[in-house]
Amino acid sequence: MGDPFGNGPEISVKALSDPGLYDRCRPVVIGDSAVMEYSAEILKILTGMAIKIRNIRSVEEALYEYGTIDLLDMGLIRREDIPVRPEDRSPFHAGATRIGGEASFRYVEKLIELAMSGEVDATVTNAISKEAINMAGHRFSGHTEIYAHYTHTPKYSMMLAHENLRVIHVSTHVSLREACDAVKKDRVLDVIRMADSACRQIGIEKPKIAVAGLNPHCGENGMFGTEEIEEIQPAIDLALEEGIDIPDGRPSAPDTVFSKAAGGWYDIVVVMYHDQGHIPLKVKGFVYDKAQCCWEAVAGINVTLGLPVIRVSVDHGTGYGHAGNGEANALSLQNAMDYAIRMSLAGQREA
Repeated sequence: MGDPFGNGPEISVKALSDPGLYDRCRPVVIGDSAVMEYSAEILKILTGMAIKIRNIRSVEEALYEYGTIDLLDMGLIRREDIPVRPEDRSPFHAGATRIGGEASFRYVEKLIELAMSGEVDATVTNAISKEAINMAGHRFSGHTEIYAHYTHTPKYSMMLAHENLRVIHVSTHVSLREACDAVKKDRVLDVIRMADSACRQIGIEKPKIAVAGLNPHCGENGMFGTEEIEEIQPAIDLALEEGIDIPDGRPSAPDTVFSKAAGGWYDIVVVMYHDQGHIPLKVKGFVYDKAQCCWEAVAGINVTLGLPVIRVSVDHGTGYGHAGNGEANALSLQNAMDYAIRMSLAGQREA
């Protein structure tokens, strides 16, 4: 469900109001009944659609019937904790809170438990607040790190995708100074391998991979930095020896590689740090309608690779200040569920 005071509950209701979804998967929501019922009431006011929330105590109790959302109710948020009433149709304006951080952390913890025990085939996460979960005493920098910790995964990476543009990160939630230090041969090679595996997981038989440089113009032969020479190129050479297809055979210039990838030159781009990958994906997937003063599209997904379970997420934040009035865009969540289904089916075929 994501942060209870963010956009996750309402886009969960919106996404699960698609009857076609129930032909492709059996969805269960982990969260709190009070907030999900609030969101269902908002949707009814806006559209007249009556979606029911059915509380369950275990996955085995789910019925998977369109029109009724099966909710594993954690009982952490009460109705009186919600700052407004549905008929007000005003945003929560709650922001990051300790109670919201604790609840959202517990939802993720439960989700991982279900996946690790084999009770669910894939997990999809709505946005949480890093600030809120830290306010609640959980020292993690995001979903990726929580999943890695609870699944005991030492090597993992974040992949973002929107349509045919995909990126996978050497480092994510660290300072820019730390990100430069993280560009090491062994780590770059691990991420190249994960990029190749991820593409195959979603049905790309012969993935073409680009590896972005760290420095402007890939360092200009050492004039602007030597990471390309000392760390990135040796990783590429080893990957090529393993049969991984890196068409350029060398680091690709960061200022042109994403246009080429979007044009079909590559299936995925290995990027060196958080914003190098996030910015092009969000420029492509997030579309703001200036005339209507609203987001026309908030698309794209986030996958944690290297885990023993499937985890796909929305590629946007909690939307504090705008959440709670029923106007959040569910497209990214729909994309995430589609990816999770796709990866789950691919895994079942391989098994």
